[in-house]
Amino acid sequence: MIGRLQGVLLEVQAPEILVDVQGVGYEVFVPMTTLYQLPQPGSSITLLTHFAVSENGQSLYGFYARRDRDLFRTLIKVNGVGPRLALAILSGLEATQLVSCVRENNLAALVKVPGVGKKTAERLVIELRDKLKDWEGSPSPQAGTASNSTGSSVAANAIIADAESALVALGYKPVEASKVIAAVTREHDVARSEDLIRLALKSLVPA
Repeated sequence: MIGRLQGVLLEVQAPEILVDVQGVGYEVFVPMTTLYQLPQPGSSITLLTHFAVSENGQSLYGFYARRDRDLFRTLIKVNGVGPRLALAILSGLEATQLVSCVRENNLAALVKVPGVGKKTAERLVIELRDKLKDWEGSPSPQAGTASNSTGSSVAANAIIADAESALVALGYKPVEASKVIAAVTREHDVARSEDLIRLALKSLVPA
């Protein structure tokens, strides 16, 4: 069981990152709440991890906050929710938002997350209500404010492409991803794909 990684962040291809630990590169899937907090490639990084084994292979999931990993592990115990869907849920909803949705029986917000239909949303509420009854946790640190400089058009296009790819990887349709990214870029001047993804997800799954 791999429970923790400490190394150097090499690459970010949301929702997957590559971490060098003493010469060994670990591919790690991270929720957007963790992606927003990532340092620049080449920086040191420490993540709490969950190692998942299935008939399709082995995957490693990483989290900055212990409460996010705990919530992830609680989610995958729900009938019909695997690690990839749990990752999508934690990417579309902040931990505190998810807990509020469960406590308030807010199915409308849950079904806006890719892969979560009405039946899955109902199972989440039913199976998590008691487990999250006493859940407490402070909000995750927010990502830094994006720079006002958009850089060159090439860099801007790369940011948009990265953001669209990340949304598609999370389960959104390409047309939907392009549409929401275009809407966000018209309203906000962002210089990092992480910030663009955060704003897009916020518009797709409002609090």
